Amino acid sequence: MARKYFGTDGIRGEVGQFPITPDFVLKLGCAFGRALIKHEHGKQPTVIIGKDTRISGYMLETALVAGFTAAGVHVLQTGPLPTPGIAYLTRALRLSGGVMISASHNEFSDNGIKFFAEGGVKLSDELEIAIEAELDKEMVTNPSLQLGRARRISGADDRYIEFCKSTFPSNLDLRGLKLVVDTANGAGYHTAPKVFHELGAEVIEIGNTPNGFNINDKVGATHPKTLQAAVLQNEADYGIALDGDGDRLIMVDRHGAVFDGDKLIYIIAKALSQQGIQFGGVVGTVMSNLAMEKALAERGIAFGRAKVGDRYVLEMLKQRGWLLGGESSGHILCMDKHNTGDGTISALQVLAALKTLGQDLSVAVDWQPYPQTMINVRLKKGFDWQAASKQALAAVEKELGDRGRVVLRPSGTEPVVRVMVEAEQAMLAEKSARLIADSIEAKA
Repeated sequence: MARKYFGTDGIRGEVGQFPITPDFVLKLGCAFGRALIKHEHGKQPTVIIGKDTRISGYMLETALVAGFTAAGVHVLQTGPLPTPGIAYLTRALRLSGGVMISASHNEFSDNGIKFFAEGGVKLSDELEIAIEAELDKEMVTNPSLQLGRARRISGADDRYIEFCKSTFPSNLDLRGLKLVVDTANGAGYHTAPKVFHELGAEVIEIGNTPNGFNINDKVGATHPKTLQAAVLQNEADYGIALDGDGDRLIMVDRHGAVFDGDKLIYIIAKALSQQGIQFGGVVGTVMSNLAMEKALAERGIAFGRAKVGDRYVLEMLKQRGWLLGGESSGHILCMDKHNTGDGTISALQVLAALKTLGQDLSVAVDWQPYPQTMINVRLKKGFDWQAASKQALAAVEKELGDRGRVVLRPSGTEPVVRVMVEAEQAMLAEKSARLIADSIEAKA
């Protein structure tokens, strides 16, 4: 069933524009609350609310609290905490639900609402549909005897820090390592550095002075140049960069080379395999590099491709009973450690893998990514791009054989189709992508 408000990961947009307005978020909190009460057959639920460091978080948090309490739901507020921290506390405190106010890697002028159900898992389709049904009704406030209460809780960050540390092998530590940790002026600014420091590393913090407006501003996982410069300047062993809500990871080695999600997932898989630990296989996406897939195959590690989005990676992992997956963007899922992507925990698993392998980042990744060419082709409404590209696509796929692959993917936000070709040689990828794009444009 098509969603009216929910995207693949909650609700997101520009602050002040529908749906990221106080009046809508008020109704949203009330709708989620009423849906939870029905789901729990009338019991009075408790939810937890966290946020990143955007200035708009204060406004949206207040609106959500008002909506929840109007529906008769109790609320716990943590203040700034990474998204995976809210997922963890929802599970650990046996709560009915959790909410994270964040627009992840977007700039400060955007914001969003992410939801977790009981157990700290993403909402089921059934619950999302129930919330949307409540949103279409007129908002009704409970009588005073049936209102919820709200309170701020202390120690949430300490509990999350201890949880992160518990995922690192007890027989290992980080002593002797110098790490630069970039928290993107975001939700992990007061948790991630402490995790690495308390495990023994010397930590140099950057992107750790949020002011409400500088989240993801030339720092963090989407802007690795700042981390690269800091690693080289401080002669650090590694650099670790999170995004604004702390669920994404990019790393840098001592030479300033950037390691994306594909490479980091491979390192974890390689170490698990070497130790004989059963994890099933690896789930990537249609955008995961073909060279990684081939490198995994050479080690006898199964690989599957899901649609783009950590939600779809998670779904395939559950379907197959596998434990490791993620996206090249840095969303990494280690299902034996946490039930959602967590940049801090993912970094710990990479560091543990490197210690197990006795290798540096650059040595542990024993393959080179295939060059990729991406071309966006604008479309008129209703144009059949699949028919227009059919002949060129067949010719390209025949020429590439097992030396490359093609992904044609319509955008979900604008009238374009994305033509991506990956091949052993950059010139072949570029020529092939251009051929397909030209065939679509010629008939558009």
